[in-house]
Amino acid sequence: MSHNLHQAQERTESIVSLAQELIRCPSRGGIDAYGPVLDVLEDWLATHALPHRRLHDESGELVGLLVEIRGGQPGKWWALDACLDTAPYGDEHAWSFPPASGDVRDNWLLGRGAADSKLAAAMFCHIAADLMPTARTLRGGLAVLLDVDEHTGGFGGARAYLTDPRAHRPAGVMIGYPGLDDVVVGGRGLWRATLTVHAPSGHSGSSRTVVGAISRAAHLVRLLDAAELPGPDPAASFPLPPKLSVTSFHGGEGFSVTPDRCDINVDVRTVPSFDAHDAETLVRKAVAELDAHLPAPALTEVTPVAAWPPFQLAEDEQPAAALLDAARAVGLTPRAKVAGPSNIGNLLAGEGIAATAGFGVRYEGLHGINERAQLADLPLVYAAYRHAALDLLQQG
Repeated sequence: MSHNLHQAQERTESIVSLAQELIRCPSRGGIDAYGPVLDVLEDWLATHALPHRRLHDESGELVGLLVEIRGGQPGKWWALDACLDTAPYGDEHAWSFPPASGDVRDNWLLGRGAADSKLAAAMFCHIAADLMPTARTLRGGLAVLLDVDEHTGGFGGARAYLTDPRAHRPAGVMIGYPGLDDVVVGGRGLWRATLTVHAPSGHSGSSRTVVGAISRAAHLVRLLDAAELPGPDPAASFPLPPKLSVTSFHGGEGFSVTPDRCDINVDVRTVPSFDAHDAETLVRKAVAELDAHLPAPALTEVTPVAAWPPFQLAEDEQPAAALLDAARAVGLTPRAKVAGPSNIGNLLAGEGIAATAGFGVRYEGLHGINERAQLADLPLVYAAYRHAALDLLQQG
């Protein structure tokens, strides 16, 4: 392990240099073109003779980049995953440095994507380069997935990877979200729906009393907010309870018309003891109560939008065990954690693929202003991931 750590320290300068180039190439999800940031990485991969190819979705849109290192012996494939698209900048005037800075100040790497997750992308590509010369001694293979459709919520890169007939399906994935204190081994699932509330339209000044769609929708929100959800199950290993949030409310315009339609979005975070079916049942019960108490010409519509299962790995399950062991071997003491937010690990869980969804350097400003990543942690994090990947590939 001491040799592994020494090699990681030597690699730090090159990793940071590549990450700086990536940060200086804006790739905000749904805003910037992704070709330029992938060009930066493809140039680096070509220079290091690493086999790679672009991934496209069903409509032909560019959604990611895949690196594949084939071992010389039969065995399982494993994957490292980091996103190259980023959150938007927000109010650029509120930043203390340019969002696409890429500079290093007081051992912090500055700029959008420094934490989530361009530093991890650079790190994973270097791990692939480290393992390439001895690939013939390894079992199975290693894939590095660089997704450019992550912050949109589409996860197009991961979807394209899993449906690509040329790609080897991984037994497990380690996702490079940042954070030094925890190895994220699980997350709540989700069930999302749009609820369309109807009512007769009318003039707001009419002498006739009209309960408009906005008023009906507001009543529905109150019903949803008051809905009783179970708390954490002390007898279960999953540590978090379900949660319901109304996240969007749209209806009407101007002042003189009471609208005939209002749409609201509902996001329910699910757990093993309260799954997507339970979430839908709860929401439909509130909708039925609304329609019975405040009837309208048309029933409220429930349109499910997405459903992901919760997931949780035990500490002795792979790849969680390999990453936890490797982190501890370099002197770190991360906890195994189940996260509240859902993530790409939920998508993988739905495909039957085990995943860790977070371990990396310390950070600040993720998705906010002044995003930055602590470079003092980089050698240890790099050594841990490299050791974990090597351990999995030697086990087969």
